[in-house]
Amino acid sequence: MKELKVFRDPIYGYVKVEEELIWNLIQAKEFQRLRRIHQLGGIYVVYHTAEHSRFSHSLGVYEVARRIIYDVEAIRTVLTKEERLITQCAALLHDIGHGPYSHAFELVFDTIHEAYSIHIILDETTEVHNILENYKKGFSRKVANVIKKTCFKEKCSGDNCHHHIMNSIISSQLDADRLDYLQRDAYNSGTTYGEIDLDRIIRSFLVIKNRIAFKYTSMHAIEAYLMSRYHMYWQVYYHPVGVSYEIILINIFRRIKDLINNQYIFKSDSSIIKSLSHKTIDISTYLELDEPWMIYMIKQWRYEEDEILSDLCHRYLYRYLFKYVSCQTKEELEEKYEKIANIFKKYQIDINYYLYKDTIMKEAYQYYNEKNLHNDPILLYVNDDLIEIAELSHVVKGIKEVGAKTDYKLYHPKEVIKRFSEEDKREIDLLLNN
Repeated sequence: MKELKVFRDPIYGYVKVEEELIWNLIQAKEFQRLRRIHQLGGIYVVYHTAEHSRFSHSLGVYEVARRIIYDVEAIRTVLTKEERLITQCAALLHDIGHGPYSHAFELVFDTIHEAYSIHIILDETTEVHNILENYKKGFSRKVANVIKKTCFKEKCSGDNCHHHIMNSIISSQLDADRLDYLQRDAYNSGTTYGEIDLDRIIRSFLVIKNRIAFKYTSMHAIEAYLMSRYHMYWQVYYHPVGVSYEIILINIFRRIKDLINNQYIFKSDSSIIKSLSHKTIDISTYLELDEPWMIYMIKQWRYEEDEILSDLCHRYLYRYLFKYVSCQTKEELEEKYEKIANIFKKYQIDINYYLYKDTIMKEAYQYYNEKNLHNDPILLYVNDDLIEIAELSHVVKGIKEVGAKTDYKLYHPKEVIKRFSEEDKREIDLLLNN
């Protein structure tokens, strides 16, 4: 471009745009739609400033990828000019297919945002597709293939091909996506768990045998990154109040889907959500889905005759969330669930919507082994050899020995207990407080 374009950013100071193609993609309506989708779903009900968007995150991923590409000599000199631009486009567009309240939305309606991202890039009706094709015929497919983690070329030349490098920058266990969201989510939630030494990590990137690797001297910065990610998941992403909010949303979507399947007649126009449920939605209609639209629909569904849907929408809008009880084991969770379910049924409380058992398991690092062949390992370059970080780092070894952390919780609406007999109240109290 004739002049450098910049976006002011609280994490990087500036997000810099030098390529006209990147600037045009940012202006596309499909990318601008990401302004209307929260990055952290319902986490803002816990961390009230965490209202940043997928738009700001996508710009951040692009900026991190741009820095990796141009600040790391090994990558800058190995990738061709076209490959550098393809990788930057893929970084920018990797999340363009996200729906409103993405994870709850995907869980219930069985959508995959990565698949929609690729669809949007390849569909001839979208601005994004036409911008890419106007730049160069076939360019949209090349960008889509990097997001799919396949080779961007018609014919792959095997180990000498650079697509592994490009893929790893966008999607791996230490990629531009994670490097941005950890910092951005920590900053906007007001926490310090996601603080990482970004400059040190970027300076440690290497290209060895057409694979991304890292300098051995950066091991401690990478350890800190892994621990930051681990703490962000347990302290922010999996915060039980945020999970409760997500459960309300999941149950709204589940109730809508059940009502559609049972031919329920809605007062409000729910045709878009019906087409989504029936998997007949086209890409232009899908792109109408954003969070302001979803909130409008939830406001309308409050007045439906279906009491469960109306109640759940009311809870969602006014933060009447479910309470939770923690369990030590899966057996304890199942036992308490069955006992509480039996009491709820006595009072005609639908346990499908008002009793939720949740199991969360999370590792700080996914090890590359026969069970996890799809996980790109974090490789350190030591004495002309590539060694997985788990073999060298005492921190990662310790995490591996301890194993994944598992959390069991049971969510329920506390206020319904007021309707119970004294005997049932006592039993519920014992179940919830022991």
